[in-house]
Amino acid sequence: MIDEGFRLFPEQASTVAPRVDALYFFLIAVCGSITLLVAVLIVYFAVKYRRDARVDRRRRQAHTYAIETAWIVIPLVLTMIMFAWGASLYFGMSRPPAGAIEIDVLGRQWMWKFQHPEGNREINELHVPRGRPVRLRMISEDVIHSLYVPAFRVKHDVLPDRYTGLWFEATKTGEYHLFCAEYCGAEHSRMRGRVVVLEPADYQAWLGGGTAGLPPVEAGRRLFEQLRCDTCHRGGGLAGRGPPLENVFGSEVRLADGRTVLADEDYLRESILRPQAKVVAGFEPIMPTFEAQVGEEGLMHLIAYLKSLSSQGGTTTP
Repeated sequence: MIDEGFRLFPEQASTVAPRVDALYFFLIAVCGSITLLVAVLIVYFAVKYRRDARVDRRRRQAHTYAIETAWIVIPLVLTMIMFAWGASLYFGMSRPPAGAIEIDVLGRQWMWKFQHPEGNREINELHVPRGRPVRLRMISEDVIHSLYVPAFRVKHDVLPDRYTGLWFEATKTGEYHLFCAEYCGAEHSRMRGRVVVLEPADYQAWLGGGTAGLPPVEAGRRLFEQLRCDTCHRGGGLAGRGPPLENVFGSEVRLADGRTVLADEDYLRESILRPQAKVVAGFEPIMPTFEAQVGEEGLMHLIAYLKSLSSQGGTTTP
């Protein structure tokens, strides 16, 4: 069970947590030191220059370049250290390592829905293995949410009509709080869950013992055929009325208006829902919209299938 006892700071349970805390404590130390210095100087000058004190109050005309240099250089050095440290941490947290487990996350009022690549589905509960990077591919079905796991020191907005992502690698087994950190409506405070970190062997046993649906790739393939997408997007190098989809994910696509765009997850989603927005060069804008026919889960399945057709299917960006 989740430890409900009082803790000044959440437990450090991911690889990035100690790095985030180190930067946080550095910022606290710098701000606290400056605050203490200013407070001491205020008290000192208030006592020294009180109304009845006999002190030299004449205005001094000479410039003290040492002091002026110090109050410019020292803050500059401190802020540049903060910037470099924070930028390094940000880029590290934004780039999931190769081989990360990719789990789909759908936020809606007021619950979290998770689907594992093996097909296992969960609501308000996420099982992950210890010592293995996990990447969450997230989208909202309604309003802006924000997935937050304090023990992992990770938080990211979950937006409608756009994929976002975050990754983590748990270092300790146990159960940890999961919250929505963005006010999303009347039941926002109840939009919470837990992350259960298991040993790798226990995680595999959980995958095999749970109630699993179709893996996203297989569900996407079936939906692809059900919607008759294969009548225009033919495989095996056959010409069709639509562009070929093999190896399209992660590639540069030339459009009819002369632009070139990257075929990432957002591009694939937009091409399914709003195919007229970016028409591929050499093809007619005849594809119908599936906006009213496919929900967010179906879109995730279709994109998982299209990614599986590419040699870069495992290369994703958050």
